[in-house]
Amino acid sequence: MKLNLLVPALAALTLVSAHAANYPEVTIDGVAGFQDTPLQPDGKWHVHDPARPQPPVVTPGTFSEQATPPSDATVLFDGKDLSQWVDKGSGGPVAWTVADGVATSAKGDIQTTNQFGDLQLHLEFREPTPPRGDGQSRGNSGVFLMGLYEIQVLDCYNNKTYADGATGGIYGQHPALANACRPPGEWQTYDIIFNVPHFADDGSLVSPGYVTVILNGVLLQNHQAIRGETNWRVPGEYKQHRSTGPLALQYHNNSVSFRNIWVRPIPLVNDP
Repeated sequence: MKLNLLVPALAALTLVSAHAANYPEVTIDGVAGFQDTPLQPDGKWHVHDPARPQPPVVTPGTFSEQATPPSDATVLFDGKDLSQWVDKGSGGPVAWTVADGVATSAKGDIQTTNQFGDLQLHLEFREPTPPRGDGQSRGNSGVFLMGLYEIQVLDCYNNKTYADGATGGIYGQHPALANACRPPGEWQTYDIIFNVPHFADDGSLVSPGYVTVILNGVLLQNHQAIRGETNWRVPGEYKQHRSTGPLALQYHNNSVSFRNIWVRPIPLVNDP
């Protein structure tokens, strides 16, 4: 290797090693995670705690796969192109590929050109096969509501990870109620209902966001309150923002495929 190539490579390796040293993982019963992170508000588990109980495995049935969009839905991906999306970082064209009616993640997160508030979201995803890696390194992606609140996408079929980072979890906050993942290579369906958080004029939180998540017909989040913006190693905190925001899909060094993505606006009815 030439010296001018070797020096940057060694620098990158040093940064990775330093990062790992700063955040040492702990493995408990085959699950890698962290116990030097803040405690969750209930004071029982650390963020990404490997000791936190795993969601029970449930074999899913058939539910909503290739569901036809309702008449009032906005179709975000119909298998033809990603014209409804832009690169999240640059705002320019996406680097993801589209072939045979399927969009496959590559080189950066994408987000919608439209903004959404309270919504019903349907999307279908497929994990890479053969599977590679384990824990958070296997088939990692995510659905970001308003670009801020992540519902995890991961290949959790015979693959353990910290509970608040498994498929269907509100990342770093609330584990899924069950593990209903299908094997990699099979199509899976997310049906998500989301209510946006509300803020007072002074920026204080009036009511949190709420999310209901169904994976392959199995309920994973039941009108669960979100604790704030989701991120790695932190429990979540709210910052005032607008009442609408984009949907985003994550590229996390794994080529996860997507199809049949549509969304419906929904009213919030508080009458008894």
